[in-house]
Amino acid sequence: MSGILGILAALALLILLAYRGVSVLVAAPLAALAAVLAAGAPALASLTHVMMPALGGFLTQFLALFVLGAIFGKLMEDTGAARALAGALAARLGPANAIPAVVLACAALTYGGVSLFVVAFAVQPLAAELFARARLPRALIPATIALGAFTFTMSALPGTPAIQNAIPMPFFGTTAFAAPGLGLIGGAVMLGFGLAWLLWRARRGRFAADAPEAAPPAAARLREMAQGEGFDIAEALRDGAPAAPPPPLALAAVPILLVVALNGIFAWVVLPALLAGHPPEPRLGGADPAKLIGYWAILLALAATIVLTVLANRRRLPRLSETLGAGANAAAIPALNTAVLVGFGAVVASLPAFALVRDAVLGIAPGNPLISLSVAVNVLAGITGSASGGMSIALATMGETYLARGLAAGIAPEVLHRVTAIATGGLDALPHNGAVVTLLAICRLTHRESYGDIFAVACAGPILALVVVLLLTARFGAF
Repeated sequence: MSGILGILAALALLILLAYRGVSVLVAAPLAALAAVLAAGAPALASLTHVMMPALGGFLTQFLALFVLGAIFGKLMEDTGAARALAGALAARLGPANAIPAVVLACAALTYGGVSLFVVAFAVQPLAAELFARARLPRALIPATIALGAFTFTMSALPGTPAIQNAIPMPFFGTTAFAAPGLGLIGGAVMLGFGLAWLLWRARRGRFAADAPEAAPPAAARLREMAQGEGFDIAEALRDGAPAAPPPPLALAAVPILLVVALNGIFAWVVLPALLAGHPPEPRLGGADPAKLIGYWAILLALAATIVLTVLANRRRLPRLSETLGAGANAAAIPALNTAVLVGFGAVVASLPAFALVRDAVLGIAPGNPLISLSVAVNVLAGITGSASGGMSIALATMGETYLARGLAAGIAPEVLHRVTAIATGGLDALPHNGAVVTLLAICRLTHRESYGDIFAVACAGPILALVVVLLLTARFGAF
């Protein structure tokens, strides 16, 4: 019992430190140390020979995806393609449909592989202007961006290159298009619930007390924003962006389409043909190429799209080396933050008390491992404040068990993949989540002003989608 209390205390410390703004690179080792000391385990050995190898293993496996994704996002930002796509959607839908316009702009960019942080910085000024014209409450802007960037394009839609859709692939031998029917239905539930919530809140808040502040003309509003904290952060990230006009809409949309199309071509045609009959390679640690096709396909799709984007927009990238360097550097902190949480999970999993927790989770609904898997991933994502971190911990400690149980129950690995991805997008957006904190800073709003709506669209909506998907799999299986 003391060991379990120590784990709970360590988790509480991690949440508290993250909520207080302490970097997870500091908070996670401190929390791991607290858990180790409470359990009476060797402290230094746990940090150096349990936490660090797990951290390094995650970076070894997924750093390339973080780097390529960040470079692609920086190219979309510096060429002006992200602004062009967002502006075009807003212009076509108009201020009267400000909320759907912002959601769809964020969704188009994140589904194409642009980092959610880049999307938030690119779309926030546009959202502020549209909300001002429509006289909508400014407090709804973070939840509107979160719905488009943090939910269905992150975990549900088949083919998305998001890290949350990539992590399950090596464990289950699947591709980014796993269980497309379930993904589309889950994504539709998230989008439908989120839009219904935001439109209902907008009707209640229109012409509310904060509406006069949002009513000045767009130019005056943007000048006001230029003096605020959020706008300064965005400008700092855009320091290397050129002043050239953005590309035409068709050219701006091509990279988004290419990432998805090439992902499918590599996953279904090119790599299966090249790797047909290849046994596990001893020089690669016995890795089975067949189980890595999905992950390699995403890497190749991003790399090819980056090259083609540079060639098509060379004149818009006068400082190409700086753009590529800034993109690669932008991958460092997100990758390290996730990896250190995986290391924290490895330390907790090495403690004797974790076996009791693992057995309790595995004992939930023994006839349907999808329910147990959903609970484990959701809880761990909520505890760590990270969808990818929670998923990595759950799969690293119990992934083989869930795969074996799923196969024994006749559940396809593709269903395990999609349920894992959707489940990780539920409780991950609790107040201490790094993306939530950053988004509120960009929008110059507080948790008190805007978090309730973020919780509705980024936690409640995905959990509802997860329930729907679980019911469908129980009735119809994979599709």
